[in-house]
Amino acid sequence: MSFISRPRRIEGYAIVSEDGMRANAAGVVLTCLIVEVDQRFFEHGLNGLVVRGRHSHERHLRSHLRHRLILTRHVVATAADPLDGGALSWNPAGESFEQAVDRTGAPDGSVGVIGGTDVFEMFLDHYDMLYLSRARDVQLPGRRPIFFEVPARMPEDMLARHRPHPTQLQALDPAKGLELVGWERSPRPA
Repeated sequence: MSFISRPRRIEGYAIVSEDGMRANAAGVVLTCLIVEVDQRFFEHGLNGLVVRGRHSHERHLRSHLRHRLILTRHVVATAADPLDGGALSWNPAGESFEQAVDRTGAPDGSVGVIGGTDVFEMFLDHYDMLYLSRARDVQLPGRRPIFFEVPARMPEDMLARHRPHPTQLQALDPAKGLELVGWERSPRPA
């Protein structure tokens, strides 16, 4: 079964600690992982539909203008999200991704996946590009990882196993040890 029936570019955006963690036990990204240069990159990249979990937030001036799909088990299929005006809550067990996207009214185009762990994992085989920022100076043992197998496997190991290719490393903020690597999937066959 195809995950997406129409051509859509799926891009993931994540920042993780040195040990592959992205949030506290409640799923909230910690302030030590909120770095201005990474936030600007993140905000600039989110131009189409945004897919996220209940605790992943976009705290930007334009966030409310985007089409948003919020994964949850608290609805049967899809429903207006009572906590996020203009967003649609979606349960993948009750409705396909494409049906849920159609209900958002988002035009064809890119999909920005911003977490949490369940969401990042769900799209693991579908990213055209996953932008992974790594805060080399931050350790968060026992917190929420980007993928379920972390820390037994590092995020890069998980991505390499799913066939993407790393692009050139960028130092976003050398003083804070913040690096960015884009993990790109091989071109889809025509």
